[in-house]
Amino acid sequence: MAIGTIIAIVVVFVVLVLLFTFVPVALWISALAAGVKVSIFTLIGMRLRRVIPSRVVNPLIKAHKAGIEVTINQLESHYLAGGNVDRVVNALIAAHRANIDLTFERCAAIDLAGRDVLEAVQMSVNPKVIETPFISGVAMNGIEVKAKARITVRANIDRLVGGAGEETIIARVGEGIVSTIGSAKHHTEVLENPDMISQTVLSKGLDSGTAFEILSIDIADVDIGKNIGAELQIEQAQADKNIAQAKAEERRAMAVANEQEMIARVQEMKAKVVEAEAEVPLALAEAFKKGNIGVMDYMNYQNVQADTSMRTSLSKMDDSHQEEK
Repeated sequence: MAIGTIIAIVVVFVVLVLLFTFVPVALWISALAAGVKVSIFTLIGMRLRRVIPSRVVNPLIKAHKAGIEVTINQLESHYLAGGNVDRVVNALIAAHRANIDLTFERCAAIDLAGRDVLEAVQMSVNPKVIETPFISGVAMNGIEVKAKARITVRANIDRLVGGAGEETIIARVGEGIVSTIGSAKHHTEVLENPDMISQTVLSKGLDSGTAFEILSIDIADVDIGKNIGAELQIEQAQADKNIAQAKAEERRAMAVANEQEMIARVQEMKAKVVEAEAEVPLALAEAFKKGNIGVMDYMNYQNVQADTSMRTSLSKMDDSHQEEK
């Protein structure tokens, strides 16, 4: 009997331990103490659906205490969809305190879209300042101007789903800064009146299609960069110089080629002359054989050659005497 009693007590103890482990009785008691009616079978169903009950019941208690009307089914479905229930409830409480009209469905959609809904609500109350890096633009006179801007934005909750982020705001503001500097005739106009940049950029409505509303654009710093116009002129002059040198080299190469061609022609003509002179004795011998010329004719031919050689020698001597003088 004693052994049976001990076994019964152990079995009851094990059953109670398993029951309290599987069924969050403490969480159920906390919910009842906070005035939130949650069935114990609902908590058991959460366990069966692999939902951590504390991730749903604690935010529900928080929302009930803050006067936010949400149901446990809404919170559980958002948890099963992969959302952050606690962050959604905190965002609803913050929006309620700031008198911002934000429904649970809208808040859950923003959270599931991957945006921090609590940060968005806080930013709609307390605007955020986005600082851009130095953005370079070139004025019409060729001087580079660098400007840094501070953009004050406020989250637009209605456009958080599908709206562009901070990168788009920075890119659009940068484009506006570049176009404003580029339209200035002289860089001193931008230095004297930096507000012309912010006024021009604000007038373009750069926050359309984004999740933010631009409140102001302030030019924090303006600096002078390089003389882009002068550098471009130097590069153009260097390019013109290289083109001129290339054309001169082309002309020189053509002149050398023409000279070499002339030399080749002269050498070819000399070769033909030597070849013709070599054929003269053969022609004379053939003429002697055929009787076309006689001995006296040959002697006269020799005299003419000797006279020609003498005249050539005398002309060379006269030229050398003149050079010595």
